[in-house]
Amino acid sequence: MPGRQPFTVLCQLLGRKPTATRVDLHIHTTCSDGSYTPAEIVNLAGRSGMPALAITDHDTVAGITQARLVAHDHLEVIAGVEISAHDGNRPIHLLGYFFDVADRDLATALARLQALRAERYREMVERLRHLGIAMEPMTSDVPAASSLGRRHLAERLVHAGLVSSAGEAFGRFLRDGGPAAVPFRGLAINEAIRVIQRAGGVAGWAHPPPDATLDDVRRLSELGLQALEVEFPACSPRRGRELRLWASHTGLAVTGGSDCHGPDDPRRQRGAGGVTLKEVQNLAKRAGVDTRSVSV
Repeated sequence: MPGRQPFTVLCQLLGRKPTATRVDLHIHTTCSDGSYTPAEIVNLAGRSGMPALAITDHDTVAGITQARLVAHDHLEVIAGVEISAHDGNRPIHLLGYFFDVADRDLATALARLQALRAERYREMVERLRHLGIAMEPMTSDVPAASSLGRRHLAERLVHAGLVSSAGEAFGRFLRDGGPAAVPFRGLAINEAIRVIQRAGGVAGWAHPPPDATLDDVRRLSELGLQALEVEFPACSPRRGRELRLWASHTGLAVTGGSDCHGPDDPRRQRGAGGVTLKEVQNLAKRAGVDTRSVSV
């Protein structure tokens, strides 16, 4: 399986000192709700000397192959995805890494999520119509490969001159609990974990919320969770240290990244967050990637 092969570029980099020593494992592209194309992300990362990165679009893996075509052997593009899930009534995002991009069961699950996203998008357009804002359910300005989300609708509102910015669109209509927002549940958390693992990958909890507890981590670990995101934009240094401690207590690997969606937010620039090369190696081992030849 491709997800089980030696982690070639990063293995070579671990034997020397690259320009950048941290790896951004949480980046979005135009294949979901980011504004950088996969090629742009790779080129920007290469210029900054980043040794590797993970494309983690929402409920799609379309950007990974595109990014790898540009990257060649200059930097490692790790297979990643951010799957929408729920734990009872609580929404939860699950990061997957080092899986087989061509896995059929994963493709089926992601296709189901993308269909649900399109249905949710249409419902939000209908809610806007009831608020006096008439828009077509779908338009050609939304990329066909995209995993549709609120950001696409916010951008359409901007382009139509109905709001001055995406921030205004969220503030007035699309924020959680807003008059046009529709919650998205996604897969049950145990199903999401299972889908990633059956594809040969490792599953991690993305940006655990402030009310997450050690007991929550323990329970998800019992369901098969293998990693915990410990560095992300809303995570304070103190909270990051706490999450690292929880990961250590529960035997989980750690992950982290910028959660980059584009150039607008300085706190979320690609490379603004990440984990060390050794931590990436540990994450890779959890997915069964061959790292026997790596010296660190």
